Amino acid sequence: MGFLFDSQKGVGLWGGCLRSLLRRKQVDSAHVKANAHHQLAKELSVPHLIAIGVGSTIGAGVYILVGTVAREHSGPALSISFLIAGIAAALSAFCYAELASRCPSAGSAYHYSYICVGEGVAWLIGWALILEYTIGGSAVARGISPNLAFFFGGQDSLPIFLARQYIPGLDIVVDPVAAILVFIVTGLLCVGIKESTLVQGMVTTVNVCAMLFVIIAGSYLGFKTGWAGYGLPTGFFAFGVDGMLAGSATVFFAYIGFDSVASTAEEVKNPQRDLPLGIGLALSICCTLYILVSVVIVGLVPYHAMNPDTPISSAFAEHGMQWAAYIITAGAVMALCSTLMGSILPQPRILMAMARDGLLPSFFSDVNKNTQVPVKSTLATGIGAAMLAFFMDVDQLAGMVSVGTLLAFTMVAISVLILRYVPPDMVPFPSSLQDTIDFVSLQYGVNSQNINVETSDVNGGTSSNLPLLGKKNTVVDYPKIVKQEAQGNYVLNEENRRKIAGSTIAFTCIGAFLLTYAATDLNIPRPVRFTLCGVGGALLLFGLIVLTLIEQDDARHSFGHSGGFICPFVPLLPIFCILINIYLLINLGAATWARVSVWLLIGVFVYAFYGRTHSSLLDAVYVPAAHADKIYRSSGDSLA
Repeated sequence: MGFLFDSQKGVGLWGGCLRSLLRRKQVDSAHVKANAHHQLAKELSVPHLIAIGVGSTIGAGVYILVGTVAREHSGPALSISFLIAGIAAALSAFCYAELASRCPSAGSAYHYSYICVGEGVAWLIGWALILEYTIGGSAVARGISPNLAFFFGGQDSLPIFLARQYIPGLDIVVDPVAAILVFIVTGLLCVGIKESTLVQGMVTTVNVCAMLFVIIAGSYLGFKTGWAGYGLPTGFFAFGVDGMLAGSATVFFAYIGFDSVASTAEEVKNPQRDLPLGIGLALSICCTLYILVSVVIVGLVPYHAMNPDTPISSAFAEHGMQWAAYIITAGAVMALCSTLMGSILPQPRILMAMARDGLLPSFFSDVNKNTQVPVKSTLATGIGAAMLAFFMDVDQLAGMVSVGTLLAFTMVAISVLILRYVPPDMVPFPSSLQDTIDFVSLQYGVNSQNINVETSDVNGGTSSNLPLLGKKNTVVDYPKIVKQEAQGNYVLNEENRRKIAGSTIAFTCIGAFLLTYAATDLNIPRPVRFTLCGVGGALLLFGLIVLTLIEQDDARHSFGHSGGFICPFVPLLPIFCILINIYLLINLGAATWARVSVWLLIGVFVYAFYGRTHSSLLDAVYVPAAHADKIYRSSGDSLA
């Protein structure tokens, strides 16, 4: 343990690149106050968070998804597929709940990765989430026009200024409705977080009421007609257990959206209490509604007779309730509008968080003094999404949306393991406090002009004798010596425990990847597949056993903001979460990964030529967390 002066100077090109990828920031604390111009309004409570969570999660996809999945995968067991998918999503929700309450700042998974893993991984997560929310918002916006056309009697009946138009010279179909709605939502989000959340809550209420109509009216018809869909000779598991599980993997994406709640953490009045409640209640409501709707619709119509495009409306039409299509379509339009708000809301906050950390231009970190909203980031997000929605048919890019979410879910689960077993024990300070740090070091009886100094990477390095004052890239070893004298081998044992835990977490992630990849790719020769499955399964089991047997780090109790939600069943729950998300990532397909890789490669260049050299941690001074308070008191200043 020591004082690490982190800089890119004097360590070589490759050494500087590696150090920049591994540097980590600290959790915002009472000592670290954001600049007054960067303060977001703390206006949100549990009802607001539920509105954001439910509104962002329940999209119009569920109105179509029930028919497709029932016909192709689950059959009458569709409700079980939704239940299993809901449980899988809850694993990620537990991880999000702990990190959101411990680290309640804007940025969501990007923020957690930066604190627990490092700047390089955090950048990729943030860059992937930018892609997710932009394409997601555009895809949702383009889905509204066909549903609106239903109320006008079809696409041809829409007013000319709203109807989709084909432009022969460019071979594109422009969608004015999509662009207009994106601009309306963007303007609403610029007004204020409380006002926009209130509107989202009202829109979500209409959607939920439409789903309740489906459940209540459908149940009445089901009891009246004898639930024809459950009396088939194929039985409840028409496609077997494998089909039901395949259906779960498909409907899992219907639960994506609750992570939007975590992105508003900085705007929550009581984040330690309200964020876990908001995430948990929103996901519970969505899961309950999904299961009940699927139970009713599959019971009304045999799964093989369902209309794959309009399963719910068609089910009611077969029972003489054609007028129900208007209620269902209204619910679908409201669901799309609410999901559009949920797609655009998080991205400005991620852009703001990345700009605060210096990884993006400071333009994106500006917060309007009156509305206390990142207006510039919101406008940039809205303009980008509106242009995509207007000019491009983004259906082919829709699969890319899932990559950002699943990568974020995976990193959040890994961050929980790191927080519990190897939480960061070094705190970054600005280099302007070097004199204060030297003064504190002298108070520990260290001669700062003649001391054993390490040129260190994040986890240690080689030793050399250099003076401390005026030097960077150094670690002062005195705290380690003091602890060894006072407590014998305690520090050595703790260091070994951290090394074992860190290595085990890495091996566990490798094992999860090998196991899921070998089990998924059927083109691999059987001997190779079985070998990879065996190695991956062994690493996964080894990791679970080791992490269960060794003690978690005592520092976890004081890391970040205490008093919030604690994720249960660690390490089992995060490891299972990692396994599920990696499996889903691998199954997204080569075409999706090829497109995402282009975007991530662009992100690598942006980081290499801008983010790495403008990071707020570029010249940071890392000191042991145990001595951070002493330095804060000695400096007499709050750190921005």
